[in-house]
Formats: sequence, structure tokens, C-alpha cells
Amino acid sequence: MSPPKLTKDQVQKLAFSAIGFVFLLYVYFTFFLGPLNRSRAAMLVTIRDLQSKLDESKDEMKKAVSLEKQAITATSRFAALKALSPEGAPIAWFPPRLKTFFAQQQIDKAVAHLENSTAFKEAELSGWTKYNWLIDLPQADFASVGTAIAELENTEPLLSITRLHIQTLASQPQFQHVELAAASIIEKR
Repeated sequence: MSPPKLTKDQVQKLAFSAIGFVFLLYVYFTFFLGPLNRSRAAMLVTIRDLQSKLDESKDEMKKAVSLEKQAITATSRFAALKALSPEGAPIAWFPPRLKTFFAQQQIDKAVAHLENSTAFKEAELSGWTKYNWLIDLPQADFASVGTAIAELENTEPLLSITRLHIQTLASQPQFQHVELAAASIIEKR
């Protein structure tokens, strides 16, 4: 059996249908799918940009939270340091404080003298002054002095020992004469 023969009219209808189908595909891809793909590509670029901005914002938020914690810590530490400086001139309260401290360390005869004081040049430290003290311990044993110096630097965060001179006493070899130079930072009041 042979395939049925198409008439000229049927061949024309089939050709027009094929041309119509190709035209329909062209219109679909050009006017519907093309703009849709371009819009999709543009949206993907926008999404990537917004995602990177969102990631940067999250990083900034983490930094802000960390900075806030540091600020709280620094503020409380600063308040604690300010509390270490009582009212009045340091020459009035600092030497008795050191005498009491060394007495608690079983070192009796402690004398502190102000050597000099200097203001800080930095603007952020303009409310603070550096005081240099000479501390004389005429009769102390070596172990007590070592413990006392370590305790002094650990309990007074704004004080540092800058010089230490130890001499033995000829009349009492179990004791030493100790001279300390210390620098302390005290808030101006």
C-alpha cells in the first residue's frame, strides 16, 4: 500500500502551517522568552549585588556589636581607673596610701616624695598628669620587698616602677635599704 497522495491544496495548507509554526516560534522566542531571559539575568545580577551588600551589612553588624562590647568594657575600666584617684592633690593622699600599703606588706618605714609631675601632650590625655615619685624603704628584707613591689604593680594599674636601687645595711645584713622610682598617672581634679 502506498502513502496517500497529497493534493496541491493540502500541500499549500501544510506549507502555510509550517511557516505559521516557524513564525509562532520566532515570535515566542523573540518577544516572550527573550525579554524574560534578559529580565531573569538582570534580576540575578541584582540579587548577587544585594546579597553582597547584605553580607557586608552582616559583617558591619558583627563589628558594631563587637565595638559596643569593647566600649562597655573600656568605659567600665575607665570608670574604675578614675575611681583610683581620690579628690584632692595627689601629694596629700598618695604618700599616705603607699605608707599604708607597705605597712600591710610588713615593711614599716616607707616614705614617698614627689620628684616631679608632667602633663601629657596628647589631647585625649589632657585630663591626666604623670607623677614621678621617689619611695624610700630604709629597712626591709629582700623577700618582703620583692613581694611588695609585685603586689604594688598588680594592685595599682596606673603605677609602674621605673628604677630600683637596693643596698645592704652593714649594721644589719638581713635588711636592705631600697629606693624605688615610680611613675603614676593620676586624673586632674
